[in-house]
Amino acid sequence: MQASTTALPLYLQISELLTREIAIGRWSEGDRLPPEAELAQTLGVAIGTLRKALAELNTRGLLARKQGSGTYIKPRLQAGTAANGKSIYDFFRLELLRGGGLPTATVVNFKKIAPPAFVPHFAGKPAAQCYRVRRLRCLNSIPVAIEEIYFDARHNPALNIQDLGEALYWFYQQQLGFWISRAEDRIGTAAVPSWSPSLFAPLAGTVCPQVERTSWSGKNHIEEYSITWFDPLRCRYVNRLK
Repeated sequence: MQASTTALPLYLQISELLTREIAIGRWSEGDRLPPEAELAQTLGVAIGTLRKALAELNTRGLLARKQGSGTYIKPRLQAGTAANGKSIYDFFRLELLRGGGLPTATVVNFKKIAPPAFVPHFAGKPAAQCYRVRRLRCLNSIPVAIEEIYFDARHNPALNIQDLGEALYWFYQQQLGFWISRAEDRIGTAAVPSWSPSLFAPLAGTVCPQVERTSWSGKNHIEEYSITWFDPLRCRYVNRLK
C-alpha cells in the first residue's frame, strides 16, 4: 500500500461515530445521553474532545442541551442540519452487521490517468485526466470493503497522495471547493479485482456484492464515480429513508 490518508480530527471522528450510532437507533428520539464523564470513558477520549464532538452535533441540530438535566437526542422533525447540510459520512452506506461503525480508509494506490470509458464526463465535459484512488475501507478497524474512486483532475492538477483526506467528501469541500449533494447507487455483484489487498477477506476473483455510485455536487455536476466491493460476512449496505 502506498500510504494512509490523513485522518479526521479526533473530535470529528467521535461526532461521526455518534451520528451513526444515533442513526441505527442506539439512542431513540428524546433519549438522554449518558453523563459526559461516562460517555468519554466509554469512547476512550478526553472530556474536552467529547464536548467538542457534542458541540458539533448540537450545531447540526441532532442534540438539545438542557441546563441541569443533560444532553438529549432531538426528535427528527425538530432536528436541523449543519451549514453544509450533511454529516461527513452522510452518504456512507456500509455498516457492521450489528450496525454503525466508524469508517476509516487506507490508500492502496493513487494515480492520475486518462478517464476510462466507463467513467462519466465530469461536469458534463470530457476531461483529459482524472484521479483514481484505490482504498481499503474499515469499520471500527475491521476491513469490510475496497473502493475504486475517480474524480476530475481539473480541480487541482497537482495533487499527490499526501493531499488526500481520509474522508474524501470532506476533502472535496475543504480542498476542492464543492460538496457532494446527491448520489445514485446501483447494487449488484461482481468479482473482486486483482489489485485487492490481502486484508480484504474475499479473494481476488471471488464474486461479492458491488455498489456502483455516481455523485453530483450542489451545482448538479457529476464530480465523482466509484465502485465498491464489500464483504457481506462483515458488513451490510443500509439506506435509511428520511
